[in-house]
Amino acid sequence: MPAPPASTKTSLGQRLAAHARRRWPALQQVAVRFHGPFAYVDGQLAGGEVLPLCRLRYGGSASRWGFAIYRASHDDYRDNVLPSGQFAGSPEEALDCACGLYLNDPTAWQSSPTN
Repeated sequence: MPAPPASTKTSLGQRLAAHARRRWPALQQVAVRFHGPFAYVDGQLAGGEVLPLCRLRYGGSASRWGFAIYRASHDDYRDNVLPSGQFAGSPEEALDCACGLYLNDPTAWQSSPTN
């Protein structure tokens, strides 16, 4: 699997930060770090606590990424299905899925006009 190009890395961070500002006000910041084809997404709460949220897998498209949820119980990432029923989707859909779990908001798993 190829690593995402620099422009895709930049746009992914911008997209996730903008979406978090609109949809997830509890997150003070969204941080994205890259390793090979993977983007690891963490959220920072107002008190400074950092929550690992998910891992995105680049497959050649900046608009469609594979999704793995962070499992706090195992301190790892596991490929998972998005609310759409797909294993890949938009970065915003992945963020909503993970934040719905870790910020305890199941409405995130319903269709929204921002996705």
